[in-house]
Amino acid sequence: MVVSPSGGVRAVAHPNIALVKYWGKRDEGLVLPRVDSLSLTLDIFPTTTSVCVVPGAVGDVVRLNGVPASGEVLGRVCGFVDLVRGLAGSSERVVVDSVNTVPTGAGLASSASGFAALALAAVGAFGLEVDARGLSRLARRGSGSASRSVFGGFVVWHAGSGSLVEADLGSFAEPVVAAEMDPALVVAVVDGGPKAVSSRVAMRRTVETSPLYGPWAASSAVDLVEMRAALVAGDLEVVGEIAERNALGMHATMLAARPGVRYMSPASLTVLDCVGQLRRDGVLAYATMDAGPNVKVLCRQVDAEQVAKSVREVVGDGAVHIARSGRGAYLLPEDDR
Repeated sequence: MVVSPSGGVRAVAHPNIALVKYWGKRDEGLVLPRVDSLSLTLDIFPTTTSVCVVPGAVGDVVRLNGVPASGEVLGRVCGFVDLVRGLAGSSERVVVDSVNTVPTGAGLASSASGFAALALAAVGAFGLEVDARGLSRLARRGSGSASRSVFGGFVVWHAGSGSLVEADLGSFAEPVVAAEMDPALVVAVVDGGPKAVSSRVAMRRTVETSPLYGPWAASSAVDLVEMRAALVAGDLEVVGEIAERNALGMHATMLAARPGVRYMSPASLTVLDCVGQLRRDGVLAYATMDAGPNVKVLCRQVDAEQVAKSVREVVGDGAVHIARSGRGAYLLPEDDR
């Protein structure tokens, strides 16, 4: 059965890029991280998702970019909608229609924007009243990083502590106090295709087998404290230094896993070399990478075009985008639904 989602609730969310990384789950069912993380929400690659409750329907309908979803994607979306249905005390089925402009599965946080938008739209469609913290906790259940895309700008995601029940309540994201710095992220998409090893598999393998994971997690806690101080001070250079060392450390833990996981490609290393040269030339530029080969370069907005030009010269057929600080998830007005 194909049902039009007209009359549903439509929400928009943007991806975020972690500057202090989340890597490793304490509990996979509740999506509880082992470490706190800190990110910047972007103003590019939005996901727009509508959710329409269809009384009497016998099953959920999920479309991604106009194509019926199947397999793992369908299972994850329906499972998440089940959570919202449970909160609402409803058994009604829905139509979910999502348009995602993020390259999926390439380490560019497509699940963050996707589940943040889905959480906001689904809560609205079922008539639930949820505050921002509750929405962040709910989005986390779909994808950990989605908890951060609920908010704009710099955002911290608390891992939570204590028992699983206590950690579930305490694991949410919230905005971070930061001075004006006008940051930009130059996103170098050296490979927009799906990853050979999913983040979930790589994360589990790293935690279970890498001898470097424990030391990295401990140092990441220090990185977060120091980055929050740098944000308050408005010191973008220190923010960049911390972000780069944290990301490279995370990739080192993956390389040391048994067997190792390598997301960096020759093109990734070329961009990292370019970033190093930019710094030697006096440009504030620091790299970060998530679970994929693509590189993001933190810089000042005034330098973004120069950084993008330098990166384009080395990425060949890859795409380069300039992102700035973006807003949190929001509902579209009814006239636009």
